[in-house]
Amino acid sequence: MMQQYLRIKSQHKNTLVFYRMGDFYELFFDDAKRAAKLLNITLTKRGQSAGQPIPMAGVPVHAVEAYLGKLIKLGESVVLCEQTSDPAASKGLVEREVMRIITPGTVSDDALLDEKKDNVLMAVFQQQSTFGIATLDVTTSRFRLIQVDGKEALFSELERIKPVELLLSESCDEIDFSSFCRSIQKRPLWDFEFNSSVQQLTQQFQTKDLSGFGCEAYPIALCAAGALLQYVKDTQRTALPHIRALQVECREDGVILDAATRRNLEITVNLQGTTDHTLADVFDYTKTPMGSRLLKQWLHRPLRDLPLLKMRQLAIQTLLELRTYTPLSETLKNIGDIERILSRIALKSARPRDLVQLRETLEQLPAIQTLIQSIDVQPIQTLSKNIQAFPELLALLKQAIIESPPMIIRDGGVIATGYDAELDELRALSQNAGDYLVQMEIAEKARTNISTLKVGFNRIHGYYIEISRGQAEQAPAHYMRRQTLKNAERYITPELKAFEDKVLSAQSRSLTREKYLYDALLDLLIAHLPALQLCAQSLAELDVLQNLAERADTLNLARPLLCDKAGIHIVEGRHPVIEQAQQDPFIPNDTIFDENRRMLIITGPNMGGKSTYMRQTALIVLLAYTGSFVPAKEAIIGPIDRIFTRIGASDDLASGRSTFMVEMTETANILHNATQYSLVLMDEIGRGTSTFDGLSLAWAVAAFLATHVKALTLFATHYFELTALPETIASVCNVHLDAIEHDDKIVFLHAVQEGPANQSYGLQVAQLAGIPRAVISAAKQKLIELERHSVSHQIHQNISTPIQADLFEKEDAQKEIRDFFSTLDLNHCTPLDALNHLHELEKRFKEK
Repeated sequence: MMQQYLRIKSQHKNTLVFYRMGDFYELFFDDAKRAAKLLNITLTKRGQSAGQPIPMAGVPVHAVEAYLGKLIKLGESVVLCEQTSDPAASKGLVEREVMRIITPGTVSDDALLDEKKDNVLMAVFQQQSTFGIATLDVTTSRFRLIQVDGKEALFSELERIKPVELLLSESCDEIDFSSFCRSIQKRPLWDFEFNSSVQQLTQQFQTKDLSGFGCEAYPIALCAAGALLQYVKDTQRTALPHIRALQVECREDGVILDAATRRNLEITVNLQGTTDHTLADVFDYTKTPMGSRLLKQWLHRPLRDLPLLKMRQLAIQTLLELRTYTPLSETLKNIGDIERILSRIALKSARPRDLVQLRETLEQLPAIQTLIQSIDVQPIQTLSKNIQAFPELLALLKQAIIESPPMIIRDGGVIATGYDAELDELRALSQNAGDYLVQMEIAEKARTNISTLKVGFNRIHGYYIEISRGQAEQAPAHYMRRQTLKNAERYITPELKAFEDKVLSAQSRSLTREKYLYDALLDLLIAHLPALQLCAQSLAELDVLQNLAERADTLNLARPLLCDKAGIHIVEGRHPVIEQAQQDPFIPNDTIFDENRRMLIITGPNMGGKSTYMRQTALIVLLAYTGSFVPAKEAIIGPIDRIFTRIGASDDLASGRSTFMVEMTETANILHNATQYSLVLMDEIGRGTSTFDGLSLAWAVAAFLATHVKALTLFATHYFELTALPETIASVCNVHLDAIEHDDKIVFLHAVQEGPANQSYGLQVAQLAGIPRAVISAAKQKLIELERHSVSHQIHQNISTPIQADLFEKEDAQKEIRDFFSTLDLNHCTPLDALNHLHELEKRFKEK
């Protein structure tokens, strides 16, 4: 037996092998130790190997799903090895075979999934600085490609997609992915080979080539896609008919958010790692799991496709005006998670209650059609056409499946009476057994005159005739003893044995027939998979739109105007999360950017609301670019290509980076990648080092953003010297968060006013925090002394001089010269070529 186990284990080295032994799944050796620790189960021993006891742990078969759920959430993969021959009938070793391979990224069982989160498997393949990314959600069949340059772009995609399992080539060792994903699998390099990947994909899609998917320009991503598809086939061990297409995502089609921005804006997860008080927490009042998942996808990938965004706005506006979202939400509550149900049907793993949910969903479709078919706006009409009724499938499911079937098909009782004549006949034979036994008992009592005689059945010994011990001597000669009890004897007769064989055969044949009919029913549903999947996707989108209409009404949101003119004009903007979390009325504020106003230097007290003001601006822009209405009285949003945030910081001890290093790394990313169409949020740059170093860095970063990048920038700082920047850079303006002081106490007004703040109120905030009076008093004395010897006036003068702005222009010229010469091959350059190159360089700089 152990040899059989070791042979199976050798084929699944990095996976926990659950080895079926009777009513338990057993684990051995290191698997047992690991499972015992993760699942808090007892570690025992069985037999010996190389003179040492073999560690063993086990879980009951009936409870295995709960243990699998724990392991999958911990990022573990599991192999279920089942007994394929009857232990009672086996003379030697019981045959066993791997029946299921369950990994975090390929699991489809509803009990092992979070219904409101995507369950994404990702493959990454690297060639030099380019990364090919393929993602697949097996539970919804979404198969996507994206190709990015550089680690920062890769990290941004990892933060956006949040894969539950990650596939890497064995040669990929340069990057630590552990902070992005728990379950990381190394795959052979040949799985990522281009030609075999293309062959894998064309076979799956049954196409001659991949030209119809528009992915020819993404060869590295195609390598990742091929490896991913091979892995899914290896683990699922069945056809994948629901995976029918490949969608290419272009990063530049959306408003790009880097990993730090996604964290700082707390879109779906807050800074504490939970989902409370996040943007999704406030905006997700969807009625279906698939709608919830789609909304989060929209929030994490805001689009720059203005026509599409305006279509979404139109749909929300119409549902809002007609008040259609209310009856829609009531109807959508009865819709099951048919996206995932259809995937389980395709994988032949759907359970009877999945089909009941599908049936109940199909029953609701006519009502949904009635609600939306008369809404004469294009986005709703498109959804209406896709959400078609399926009367034939509904009738089939009503005819085939009983009203409340058991959880699994294994024990039967799922297919309805009247669906199949052969099944009905076999069931009748089994179900009439009770009547037969009653009649036999009456007849045998009369024939033998034994008053204690009973005819019965149990699962272990089958059918029997029971006679009390006091009357056992009266048993007829043809009664054959089957079992001896304390107070009775049990017998079998040739007649009862023949009946037993007939009934048990009928029961076995009935279960076999029912399983065959169930599989055939799944095949019938698979034939309708494309139309059903389109319907499911449209229901999800309709759910998101009605949800956003309801949110617009409930939260008093306004329809933003998206335009081609650069700038942002937000009137009475509000932070959507904080507004809902706090009991006091939220103080709204304006945010105005235009060609002459591209950077706001924000000063004011700690706790005054600077970070809230910056974040609310970013969230309003993000919501506008998802197609949602926004928390403002009025909002006009110009072109935005990226949102950057440099807000807060903490140590990255795992990578050996200090708080200041993290801050500078994020700042460098912004300075290198921001454009004039970017929205940049900078909070307290330079605070992690000495005062003069920090001030110098803060000034240089602000000046570079204002004069060179020209991004729309909110720059919060406690360095009041920076408020002098508007004197030398016309596009920089000062604003401050207001506060008033009375009797050494401070009241925060949270209102944004033009001009710089007059002080930071740091000591007053410290007093509010509970710093002892003696410390506050000493700080006041020290503040007076420092202000008396302050060099801030000198710093103010230095900052006011404009000569530093030219440094950026000089550095640009030097970079251009370096770039020019780096492209020349001087070893193969003739004197005439050299003169021509110099002439070209001279001409280029004369033009400037």
